[in-house]
Amino acid sequence: MTGIVFYFHAHQPRRIRYYSFFDIGSKNYFNDDLNKRILDRVVYKCYKPALEMIYDNIIKYDIKVSFSISGTLIEQLELYHPEILELWKKLVDTGNVEIVSETYYHSLAYLIDKDEFINQIKLHRKKIKEIFNYKSRSFRNFELVFNNEIGEIVYSLGYKVALTEGTEKILGNRSPNYVYKLKINNLRLLLRNYRLSDDIGFRFTNKNWSEYPLTADKYYLWLKSTPGDIINIFMDFETIGEHIWKESGIFEFWNKLFEYIGKEKYFETYNITEAAEEFNYKDELNIPELISWADIERDLSAWIGDSIQREALDYLRELYRKFKNNEKTLNTLRYLSTSDNFYYMSLKYNSDGDVHKYFREEAFATPYDSFISYMNILRDIELDQAIENRN
Repeated sequence: MTGIVFYFHAHQPRRIRYYSFFDIGSKNYFNDDLNKRILDRVVYKCYKPALEMIYDNIIKYDIKVSFSISGTLIEQLELYHPEILELWKKLVDTGNVEIVSETYYHSLAYLIDKDEFINQIKLHRKKIKEIFNYKSRSFRNFELVFNNEIGEIVYSLGYKVALTEGTEKILGNRSPNYVYKLKINNLRLLLRNYRLSDDIGFRFTNKNWSEYPLTADKYYLWLKSTPGDIINIFMDFETIGEHIWKESGIFEFWNKLFEYIGKEKYFETYNITEAAEEFNYKDELNIPELISWADIERDLSAWIGDSIQREALDYLRELYRKFKNNEKTLNTLRYLSTSDNFYYMSLKYNSDGDVHKYFREEAFATPYDSFISYMNILRDIELDQAIENRN
């Protein structure tokens, strides 16, 4: 029987505010009013109805799903919407839901400092244990960023399986619809089927798409015609109801798709670790270069492709080196390591640029506003520490 893994990533950053040169010294870095407004909306449109929908389908059809939930989202839910964490716990308690580890701050920590990368993974693992009484055995880096070295690190931390993009860069002409093994160790890899995932995540509401409208009937037939052992459908959880509104029929689509899978028994749904253990690995993969699930390039250009992004990252690295032993400053720098801060600075255009703008525009009008604010905050931190050290 062919397997399916449904994996959803849930994340909200702690967004910084517009921070001009004249704000330096105020130390009011974060736009928490905006963060709460956005969270309130996403809870209403996505988290609550989508979690309830998935719970209902677990009960009806024994569907299995996997989630990763960033530490920054968990913090905001603890503050403003603890009922959503209770709802997530209810799903986990069914035994049909796997929680995946990641960096606590959904961050570029791997690009900043390897020890910090490990520390953020441990922080997230501790938080997941605290909230859900759950020990994760699988790992995903932010936006599925991965290479051999990341595989070495997470395997050394005890993880059995990692997620990344099923791009031709690593597969060549092989299919993503199998379990693979990292060549350098025994870490299993599940690879996103980006075509089938993006048919929902990016093309569902595209009226210019030749397959529009996408119905559950059509999609289910596509799944049935897909060869391989395991089909990995990975996407942002916020796709359901927030990025793609309820009025589009997205909830009806998922309910019907789960019904087909549950009733027809053509497919078996698996959690991530279950799938990695159930199927023999197809082949070994060597992944020397960093890949991701972002943009057409499937690389890191979404975060460090432009000179302003690289300048910001270099400055952040410098401050990490200087102040990593200062607990208060390190905590602030960790929020600033969140990948969204760099994503907002992207100067890309065309379709990828539109996606960057969609996520940025509630916080900043332009990439340059994001960059200027970010750099002024870093300058403020550095100046504050210089004054403190003199005293």
